[in-house]
Amino acid sequence: MGRTKRKGRPIHGWLCLDKAPGMNSTAAVTQVRRITDAAKVGHGGTLDPLATGVLPIALGEATKTVAYVMDGEKHYGFTARLGEQRTTDDSEGEVLARSEVRPTTEAIEAILPDFVGLIEQIPPRFAAIKVAGERAYDLARRGEVVDLPPRTVAIEKLRLVDRPDDDHVRFELVCGRGTYVRALVRDIGERLGCLGHVVALRRHRVGPFRDDAAISLAVLEQLVADDALPQALVSLAAVLDDMPTLRLTQPQAHRLRSGQTIRVAPHLLAGDADDETTVRAMAAGEVVALARLHGSELSPVRVFNL
Repeated sequence: MGRTKRKGRPIHGWLCLDKAPGMNSTAAVTQVRRITDAAKVGHGGTLDPLATGVLPIALGEATKTVAYVMDGEKHYGFTARLGEQRTTDDSEGEVLARSEVRPTTEAIEAILPDFVGLIEQIPPRFAAIKVAGERAYDLARRGEVVDLPPRTVAIEKLRLVDRPDDDHVRFELVCGRGTYVRALVRDIGERLGCLGHVVALRRHRVGPFRDDAAISLAVLEQLVADDALPQALVSLAAVLDDMPTLRLTQPQAHRLRSGQTIRVAPHLLAGDADDETTVRAMAAGEVVALARLHGSELSPVRVFNL
């Protein structure tokens, strides 16, 4: 017998969740699905169990825009513990090595410019990256050797915020997709000869989502109980607001939703766009599709059924 397709409510939009510590991103999605009874739920950007803060949650048709949200700039605040290297590169792992070296604050600040810009970074062994079909952290937990290749990541800003004591340093980070804070702290500790791992991490922003608008699971439960969930939902139109926009007539929208390429007047496009640009096609205040512009022709890339 085939699997029965899960039923649920047709809810469309984004939630800005304030993830609590001790819960991974998959568990957060499970809780949102339970509370809202949404038919389809996904997340935009993994957070480790130790981390707190902004975890964008996509519901319904919003799941089709996850890749665009994950490409957004991210802002973190985190605390590094000097003197210890751990298996997971955070406080949840076992101690691998210790060091008595404690660099001065000035020495730490002196090397930070080397970690800004496009840098090469090897992800932590305990990462969600798939290796031959399995998550790296599953392989690492089994004691298998995990050889992850370096990847290029973009770091816009890295600033030492505070040095509460010799063992702890607080930082602020603005970075692009795929950056691992745990790997950054590991590499800074190795560079300084003191070793290090993450003991606290909060994500303040992912693209358009900020922690001053984030809600907890408890607040979400109350909103659903009060039949006020729409107050917390962020529309697809708002999330994709920075994309070039083309407003369509209803007949054009119907053809685009049907998967057809349509002819448009490119000079009516709002925002900067070159040929082959992905644009936000709108009609009657709703996002009809993400579409690719080829001269005067518009082809659907992602169609939304709102």
